[in-house]
Amino acid sequence: MEIERKYLIDPGSLPFSLEDYPSRLIEQGYLCTEPVVRVRRSDDAYILTYKGAGLMMREEHEFPLTAESYAHLIAKADGYIISKKRYLIPFENYTIELDVFGGNLAPLVLAEVEFPTKKEADDFIPPDWFGQDVTCSCDYHNSTLSRTGLPAQYAGKPFC
Repeated sequence: MEIERKYLIDPGSLPFSLEDYPSRLIEQGYLCTEPVVRVRRSDDAYILTYKGAGLMMREEHEFPLTAESYAHLIAKADGYIISKKRYLIPFENYTIELDVFGGNLAPLVLAEVEFPTKKEADDFIPPDWFGQDVTCSCDYHNSTLSRTGLPAQYAGKPFC
């Protein structure tokens, strides 16, 4: 089970340099969006992911792929191939996954925080530099972004 909250981020509000944190390059595409079936390359790791329905909480299963399997499947993806750089930022007992999107989704920046329980997710107080909580907006699911691009309410804004 994945329990996660998601926030819009204004890159100008970051109180630190991203280069101070580890990062990885991610490329991903969607074979299906209902249910979500995604293929992802994260640096040199290749993963097939199934995600069930839901917003803050949903079923998630991951399976390793070979580079060859990934290349075969990513070519069959519907919609845009998403590219982003993910920074891993420690915060209290959690890790903030800060995604800086490239390509047609630039200048979008989203932060995701995963939790072991729904109660922890509900009780979470984000740092001051987090923007709007978009956890309950399907518009900011990567699977939706891969089909529609930037949400209308975001498009054209230089930041959140």
